[in-house]
Amino acid sequence: MATSISRSSISPSPQYIRTRSSPSYRRTYLILDSHYCWKRLSRSSRCFSVLHGGGGKNSRFVDTQSAMEDSHFEVVIKDPNTLPRPLSSTKSSVSTGSRLRVAYQGVPGAYSEAAAGKAYPKCEAVPCEQFDAAFEAVERWIVDRAVLPIENSLGGSIHRNYDLLLRHRLHIVGEVKFAVRHCLLANHGVKIEELKRVLSHPQALAQCENTLTGLGLVREAVDDTAGAAKHVAFHKLKDAGAVASSVAASIYGLNILAEDIQDDSDNVTRFLMLAREPIIPGIDRPFKTSIVFSLEEGPGILFKALAVFALRQINLTKIESRPLRNQPLRSSDDNGYGSSKYFDYLFYVDFEASMADQNAQNALRHLKEFATFLRVLGSYPTDTRQFSTNLVASVDRLPQFSTLKRDRRLALRLSLWLYGCVSFHMKIQLDIP
Repeated sequence: MATSISRSSISPSPQYIRTRSSPSYRRTYLILDSHYCWKRLSRSSRCFSVLHGGGGKNSRFVDTQSAMEDSHFEVVIKDPNTLPRPLSSTKSSVSTGSRLRVAYQGVPGAYSEAAAGKAYPKCEAVPCEQFDAAFEAVERWIVDRAVLPIENSLGGSIHRNYDLLLRHRLHIVGEVKFAVRHCLLANHGVKIEELKRVLSHPQALAQCENTLTGLGLVREAVDDTAGAAKHVAFHKLKDAGAVASSVAASIYGLNILAEDIQDDSDNVTRFLMLAREPIIPGIDRPFKTSIVFSLEEGPGILFKALAVFALRQINLTKIESRPLRNQPLRSSDDNGYGSSKYFDYLFYVDFEASMADQNAQNALRHLKEFATFLRVLGSYPTDTRQFSTNLVASVDRLPQFSTLKRDRRLALRLSLWLYGCVSFHMKIQLDIP
């Protein structure tokens, strides 16, 4: 039984979500419901944790229409009217079956659906109109998991999902990397030279920028790639194409005009697997930990924060900054006489270590000396499965870039070590376990 979820029942205000059956919770960046959450009350070392128990199940039910058979990832449906239709999240049934129900953003044929199938091969994939609806579906027990994109090797980070990770109370329990192969789709009988515009998700359009520019096509952004294919097919457009997958072409009865139109053949999207409860971290296999924190004011404070990982030989795989919303612009002059203004920021960091590792725990204790807020988003196994046979070869073809990247990395590690020895041991005189 496949259902689709929209965000129509959510308050228009992006600051909080309120439903009849679940308690309202405050949207704030300094008080959050989490198993790993603390806040500095002042510049002293006083801090506290806010723990939250499991929420209640949604009590509102409605019958859903049968849209696809049990073999969800094998059935090819060419009639769009038979696919799952968007329903309000308050009208979706709570998960009661034995199969794992996994939410993804988009419509059938989206890359996120394929990623959900790779993460949970025998799951029942549930399409959601927006990222917000997928987060909320897990929180309300409508589905068991969510698989959502977080970054792409060509298009970069999906900033919306970084913000939603902080706003909602879900935990990262895994990751999956999916090789994306874009196709240019159009209705049957339409030639590529007849196209004037192309529809797709902004990330997909960015990943095919060189190809689309060469064709002289006007780009129009929509919610997802498969949705673009569905729109072109439903309206029988003759002057527009869609950038989507070959699966979407089969589902919506479109013709593939060109394959592999992405700018780089090694086009990989990383997806996060989200759940209501965290998993127990281990040390029996490679683990990755994701955190978010904010810092005090002061020169070199970010340098000091990142040095706590370098001093313990913990490798950082990603760092992302996002503005701290609903915080006033701060003056660069403490007396308020300066004209320069700046934002406060949150920093999202991924590092290669498990929270079961004492070294990682010591690093976070050290980080608390500089952070005004720290939350562990999840500690989960690293996806080490092969997703592309050309990835290593493509790097080898760029020896100058590889050498430059290696030299910069060594220089950064050396500078962090020297700074740590002088600043931490001589000035701050902290004992680093």
